[in-house]
Amino acid sequence: MTLEEKQKGWNDYLEHPDTNGLMYDHPEQRGKVVLENELCFFLQDEESDVLQGSGMIIPKNYRPTLFDLTLEDFIATHDLLHKVKAHLDETLKPDGYCVGWNVLPVGGQHVPQAHLHVIPRFADEPYAGHGIRYWLKQKDNLRSSKRMQQ
Repeated sequence: MTLEEKQKGWNDYLEHPDTNGLMYDHPEQRGKVVLENELCFFLQDEESDVLQGSGMIIPKNYRPTLFDLTLEDFIATHDLLHKVKAHLDETLKPDGYCVGWNVLPVGGQHVPQAHLHVIPRFADEPYAGHGIRYWLKQKDNLRSSKRMQQ
């Protein structure tokens, strides 16, 4: 998917928020609410093409990006993150984790609802040892932008 297509999808969600499947209790929500607290829920989609046990912590109230979270949302996310880790440690026993936010289409965020990715990692997977920044550090992604030269 091109950046232009991602931006178009973002704009479509903003124009039609009722189609946003990341909203709490959305009728067409993909995945299953595994854990939740008063302000957030942890959603897993076992049919997606990500590593087993991967999911997202999402605020129940609409917050387009990480930077729109309230202090209460952020504290609730932190609290739920520890509960999610305990759950995954018990059920899957991963060897590590990748945890991260994407913000806005250029940053990789496809849907305008803040969500924290929680990805259990396993020593026997092909990209074990390569974290979130691995792809960003590839030579073909490095370039001198005019902004960096100023």
